[in-house]
This record gives sequence, structure tokens and C-alpha cells, in this order.
Amino acid sequence: MQPVRTTVNLDDDVLQAVEALRAERGLRLSEAVNELVRRAVALADQPDPAPFRQEVSSMGAALVPMDDIAAALEHLEGPAQR
Repeated sequence: MQPVRTTVNLDDDVLQAVEALRAERGLRLSEAVNELVRRAVALADQPDPAPFRQEVSSMGAALVPMDDIAAALEHLEGPAQR
């Protein structure tokens, strides 16, 4: 396929990504733009990952008081730790 010559206006963030790739890999402008577009197309073709699901289980009532820090520390560490 013959390369197509065109004019494209790049946003600042896109230009920064292009320039970073050019500096990193020593590419010409067109090569860097093509590389980044190919990466984006490859990512767009992948299916979305399954949503994260967290399994939860009831652990029952708390064994230490959770609303009184001093009492919880005394219960866990003993009265001598005060």
C-alpha cells in the first residue's frame, strides 16, 4: 500500500508522546505517528477485561470494640501497655 501524504493537527499531549517516541527510538515523525496509531488500534481491537469482582464473607461481630481506640488497644495489648 502506498503511503498517504496528509496534514494532521496534533494536540499538545499527542505531540509530546510522538516526540518522546522519536527521541527514544530515533524515528522520523511519520514513523513515530504510525507506531503510536498502530498501538492504539491494537489496544482497541482487544476485548475489555472482565469487571473486577470482590468476594466478601461475613466475619461476624467484632471481638474488640471498634469505636473506642483506647479500649481496643487495652483489649489487644493488655492494660500494661497504656
